[in-house]
Amino acid sequence: MPRPPRAEQFSPDEVCIVHVTQRCVRRAFLAGVDAVTGKDYSCRREWIRRRMESLASVFSIDILSYSVMSSHVHVILRNRPDVLAKWSDAEVALRWLKVFPGHRLEEHLAEPTENDVQTLVRDKQRLKTIRQRLADISWFMRALSEPIARRANKVDECTGHFWEGRFKAQRIVDETGLLACSMYVDLNPVRAAMADAPDHSPHTSAYDRIEAAKGKQIDSAAFDLKPIPTEAAAKATRDTPVESVRQQQGTKRANPTGRQVLRDGWLAPLPLDSGTLSSDPQSHTKGFRSSDRGFLSLSLSDYVRLLRWVAQHGNDKVKVPRSLAKTLESLGIDVSMWREIVWHWNAYFGQSSCIGRRESMQADAERTGHHWHRGQSRASACFI
Repeated sequence: MPRPPRAEQFSPDEVCIVHVTQRCVRRAFLAGVDAVTGKDYSCRREWIRRRMESLASVFSIDILSYSVMSSHVHVILRNRPDVLAKWSDAEVALRWLKVFPGHRLEEHLAEPTENDVQTLVRDKQRLKTIRQRLADISWFMRALSEPIARRANKVDECTGHFWEGRFKAQRIVDETGLLACSMYVDLNPVRAAMADAPDHSPHTSAYDRIEAAKGKQIDSAAFDLKPIPTEAAAKATRDTPVESVRQQQGTKRANPTGRQVLRDGWLAPLPLDSGTLSSDPQSHTKGFRSSDRGFLSLSLSDYVRLLRWVAQHGNDKVKVPRSLAKTLESLGIDVSMWREIVWHWNAYFGQSSCIGRRESMQADAERTGHHWHRGQSRASACFI
């Protein structure tokens, strides 16, 4: 069964949650130490994390979970057209120009000016297209992948493809599937024997949340959502040597806003706020992420306890503690199958374009005009 079209899996016009995987094409590692050449590519993990953090501040897309592995990246994304609808035309134009400044004669002209923003605002047809793209998961992945590929090629002094192709996408259709997929993503380094616990797995969302709970802060990589005054930009162009401005821009881009943020401040909060009306988009106002809406009906402490327990026991035949079993059962998960799902994820959902309980997968297949999704029968063994 061929992979379904992107338009069937997600749309920028409706809220949907998607598990995305992007894999490196080369024998050389995406990140980590290449056992053949001995080269250390570990710094690329932070390139990718910081790029995701930057994009989280401008796209109307929530980053729920992620992990950066040696040869591939996992991200769970939720697009938010409801948040996008609250943004003014000027906001949309500025956010777009921060990521896609267009063709410029000089690198130091890449920062958008007030005139650039107003010029784009006046082009209503283009602005309509751009507004839709800011909630499009495909455009988010393009903005993530292309700069990383260019930077890696420059460091490696080579040309050609860096990623093996377009990202793989799996639509997540219920909270049960979301919890399972989120834990699979967070525990990838443990499953790969790169770490012994989520607490020791940098460049994963679990690690970021655990460190943030301790008060750990980092320099923010969020874009500074303020246009440069046109007159100031013109004066800088006339009076400042190009090389000097390039050096200043390079320093500024390392921390554009000059602020610090909790290590998970750019990620979507984990627990859902049951006291908030579902129609409220919960737009984020501090400039680090799209919204303040959570995505799971359990607390961060319960989620971390569950992660640590699965990481410790792996696929051993050890009874699940009653307190954790109640949490799983309340979400419709077969306790006896839980570790099996997380530890052998690809056997159940590796070839599926959809993740969730069998009835949810069936409903999604009917939505797209199909009779079934691959993996439905295996999903029935996992969930109650």
